[in-house]
Amino acid sequence: MKRSTRWALCWIASFFCAVSAQAHDLPLSYVDLRISEGRIDATVESTAKNFARELPGVDEPKLLDAIAVEQLRDRLLASVVSGLTISVNGEILNPALTEIEPSPAQRNLRLRLQYLGGNVGRALHLHCRLFPSDPRHRTFLNIYDGGSLKYQGIFDRDVAQIDYNPGGRQSTLTVVRQFLVEGIHHIFIGPDHILFIVGLLLLGGSVPQLLKIVTAFTIAHSVTLVLATLNILTPPPRLIEPAIALSIIFVGANALLQRNERRDWRLLFAFCFGFVHGFGFANVLREMDLPRAALGWSLFSFNVGVEIGQACIVLAVAPLLALTYRRSAALAARVVTTAAFCVVFAGSYWFVQRLFPTP
Repeated sequence: MKRSTRWALCWIASFFCAVSAQAHDLPLSYVDLRISEGRIDATVESTAKNFARELPGVDEPKLLDAIAVEQLRDRLLASVVSGLTISVNGEILNPALTEIEPSPAQRNLRLRLQYLGGNVGRALHLHCRLFPSDPRHRTFLNIYDGGSLKYQGIFDRDVAQIDYNPGGRQSTLTVVRQFLVEGIHHIFIGPDHILFIVGLLLLGGSVPQLLKIVTAFTIAHSVTLVLATLNILTPPPRLIEPAIALSIIFVGANALLQRNERRDWRLLFAFCFGFVHGFGFANVLREMDLPRAALGWSLFSFNVGVEIGQACIVLAVAPLLALTYRRSAALAARVVTTAAFCVVFAGSYWFVQRLFPTP
């Protein structure tokens, strides 16, 4: 085997194995602010794992225990205060922690805080760097004023400050842009979705043919994305996440077994498994706890972002596979076989990991 071939195969194997421990470990948090006369009621929510990373010596199970977590009240408040600052006319508002609500089923922790001040109805300046130990972390912000949602924003490593002016109206274009980018971002931080798409591409084909396969996946997951986000049909993540892993195993095995078959079943596979993946995408939007009035443009733009991300994968992988086939059919066969084995391995790892999660 040529050295270049060995390097190519080793690189593929290293990439697929490296992502195996990262699937759906989403570095996300959610902040809701409800403004009323003289005060702001705030809710900060994220996974117990994210909170544990910021509290040395504290493990995830302790944060999910209603009695044990009360002993960490001061440390949790200090962590939020250091990461989330709300100020009015340069004056920083100091919060009181009113409630700690662990959710063992979702492995989440929710903190309720109250900011008091006579000028909270005026323009607010927010600075957010929650969970700074993970540079990938993103915080979704909802601001309610007068009982209705007035602003949606996203804090990330590039956006740490947001100004909110009561009486102003956030443009639809701003919301579309934010959630479009979030849909693209979710594809590229979700290696399980990437591997599913890659598994579909391994048997080759023209770019239009492969985009048609991805479109079938799109149509199916768009349906379940809407149903799940609107809480019409919401199967639990403990069923959906292992099912997504099984779909990855299936497309990898198909690439291994069907290379010499004339009939191409990928369009059907993409459509059927798209329904399952749609519930996985919906979990992200549903956890943002967006009111139904805000779901229209947010849901649409997030879905478009997901499709753009998928199209980028097709346009990146398909030409490379085609070039490999043109240079050497034998090399292409080895590359596809190695990649398919890696897809099956990663899917199997995720399946076991999600079926029997560590405490």
